[in-house]
Amino acid sequence: MRFLKEPLFHFFLIGAAIFIWFHIVAPNDQTVENLETITFDQDDIALLSTQFEARWKRPPDNAELQALVNASIREEVLVREARKLGLDRGDSVIRSRLSQKMDFLTEAIATSLVPEDEDLEAFLEESPERYATPDKVAFNQVFLGERPSDAELEAALVALDEGQDMSAYGASTLLPTSMPLTVTRVVDSVFGGGFSDALLELEAGQWVGPIRSGYGVHLVQVTAIEPSQTPALSDIHDAVLRDWRRAMSEDLAQAQYEALAGTYKIVVPDLSGATE
Repeated sequence: MRFLKEPLFHFFLIGAAIFIWFHIVAPNDQTVENLETITFDQDDIALLSTQFEARWKRPPDNAELQALVNASIREEVLVREARKLGLDRGDSVIRSRLSQKMDFLTEAIATSLVPEDEDLEAFLEESPERYATPDKVAFNQVFLGERPSDAELEAALVALDEGQDMSAYGASTLLPTSMPLTVTRVVDSVFGGGFSDALLELEAGQWVGPIRSGYGVHLVQVTAIEPSQTPALSDIHDAVLRDWRRAMSEDLAQAQYEALAGTYKIVVPDLSGATE
């Protein structure tokens, strides 16, 4: 689907979407010049009914449907009269909303695109860190207090290397003596920032210390490390597709703007000396 990346194809889609959108929102018998006639056809009524049912989980009765039509007519009358008075000009809220609607058209186009897996693979390779799994570490630890002596450290290391019970050593603490494979940010939330960084440098199976946490000094035995890795596309397909479409939407929006801006003569004063 390489043709999907061609700018002319994007412009064609954008133009077609705008054309279709105009004919959807404009009544069939109303032209731009005919502003004195307000027409509600069966499509408009069906849309109001669908919106009501989506909100209230039931179709409207006749009175409710009539009230919806009356409210829509009232809104249309007031909108047209406001435009006649020029109330839409210079209104940043209205201008922002209209600009957003143009962007929504572009987003709808991007959402409809269905890329091939090779396109998603290329997108994934551009920023693999976005989808990389976090480092994980599993370990045992013995807390020796805030300032254990060198003799206490040495004695505890020897005993632990000999396979003696961990519970016989260390100071009283509510910290867990063991943690299974755990994301490093969770480890740091328990032991303090940076604690996991030291663990990732250790060899599995050996008791090592001193390792300092936010609470004091520990002896640590790392039992397993699972490094960060980028999953296969098949495992994160939906996430990559969602991000690809978001990126495509941004590219299309910029292409649309440049194409539309090219049809205008834009005059801007020289701002080089404006701050002097």
